[in-house]
Amino acid sequence: MIRRIAIVGAGTAGWLAANHLGFELRNDKEIEITVIESADVPSIGVGEGTVPYIKKSLEKFGISELDLLVKCDATFKQGIKFVDWLNPELHGLGNYYYHPFSAPYPGGFDVTPYWLTGHHHFDFHSLTEQAVLCNAGYSPKRISSPPYQGEVEYAYHFDAAKFALLLAGNAVEKYNVKRLVKTIVGAVLDDDGYIDHLSDVSGEVLRFDFYIDCSGFSSLLIDSVLQVPFVGVSSQLLTDSALALQVPMTGQEAIPPYTIATAHKNGWIWDIALQQRRGTGFVYSSAHLSDEEAMVEFSNYLNVDLDKIEPRKIPMKVGYRNKFWEKNCVAIGLSQGFVEPLEATSILVTDYSAEYLARSFPRSREEMPLLELRFNRVVGYIWERTIDFIKLHYCLSDRVDSAFWQDNRDLSSISTTLAERIELWRSNHPKKSDFFSRFDLFDAENYLYILYGMKFSTRVPSLSAFEVEASANQLRLLEQRTKNLQKDLIGHREWLEKLKAAVASRSN
Repeated sequence: MIRRIAIVGAGTAGWLAANHLGFELRNDKEIEITVIESADVPSIGVGEGTVPYIKKSLEKFGISELDLLVKCDATFKQGIKFVDWLNPELHGLGNYYYHPFSAPYPGGFDVTPYWLTGHHHFDFHSLTEQAVLCNAGYSPKRISSPPYQGEVEYAYHFDAAKFALLLAGNAVEKYNVKRLVKTIVGAVLDDDGYIDHLSDVSGEVLRFDFYIDCSGFSSLLIDSVLQVPFVGVSSQLLTDSALALQVPMTGQEAIPPYTIATAHKNGWIWDIALQQRRGTGFVYSSAHLSDEEAMVEFSNYLNVDLDKIEPRKIPMKVGYRNKFWEKNCVAIGLSQGFVEPLEATSILVTDYSAEYLARSFPRSREEMPLLELRFNRVVGYIWERTIDFIKLHYCLSDRVDSAFWQDNRDLSSISTTLAERIELWRSNHPKKSDFFSRFDLFDAENYLYILYGMKFSTRVPSLSAFEVEASANQLRLLEQRTKNLQKDLIGHREWLEKLKAAVASRSN
């Protein structure tokens, strides 16, 4: 029987896994979950953006949204603002579009065909009120909004290290998860190829029944011990390097309620505002840009002298494991795979995978083979479609200022599935029925924002008089709702300052 579970690695992935397992197995008193953390292994700690899926997990765990906002230096994220992803010479320097979190279906009605006919000349992201709210810097919540609920959909930016600590405290307190500080250096397999025990740096033997590899890029168990191959996708996603730097804030600047993703000649730059600092990163392809050139361009973006910054260089091995579950070991987080930080996919796939595992956790070795087969099939599909979604941002761009952007449009760098979908959408706009699997983490509404934010051309449909009137009516209602929200909501920083003031007065 499986009673003792070891989670090797104590970053965001490890503690998300611990909370999911702790929640799902909380009524089984024989189960013991141990997170093994090493004082010698630093966290990557740059994944500060999330998508709304995280709210469901945090609320389920019983984590207070107030604690998240106060203890993790958190801010609200209503989507992503993509700047200069289109040719600046054709569309102007600073051209942008939003990928908001609210669906582009006003009143639940798909007005995309109406928008495609050009009845109204506005950007596609205006099919929700969120772009207006983002531009004006509003909070997505009222002061009186209940936890995890807002007037529009939202997620968070936060300090990744503080977030892991919040998850850890919750797992230990609510689910009796144990913490063990050991530096694991390897494992020994039994005669059937299952992990029999772990070995720490002192030679101590640590024996469990099931192992979850959350050891990050080192992939200590799934790679070094079980030798599951890595499937690289560098031929599809060309960026393989990042420079990361935290930039202090004075405390007076406006806090954008969105991630800023600014394209440059050979990649893009993330810019995420927390309450006290900005997390910034310069993502690029080393085949198209040298590290020295990247440093110069990054310093120019930050408007800081080159000799005054010391960003951290992060090599990005983009791809995923051939299998994610092997014998009695499952990889979660960076040990499972990595796609560059665009669209905050890392925490999303980690959160989803951990929840999926926890909900169908084996109780004996005999149950493992079928669960392993299903888990590998599902998570493999998730990775393939996630890579497609990230690739979409690059291959649609009409930038011609470097070989990087031209290489991204090469048909050989686009998967067959994505190529087929793009061709389909030239004649018919994306619909929910195009995404037949419940495991498509990015579906029609996500693709709609990227396609039409990037000026993708779809054949203009013919509409009935009913469709025209119904669409126009929904857009009138949307316009009025947007005006009402602008009156009712307050600025993002103001909302956060009021929250901190309320917390301070309560503690006095």
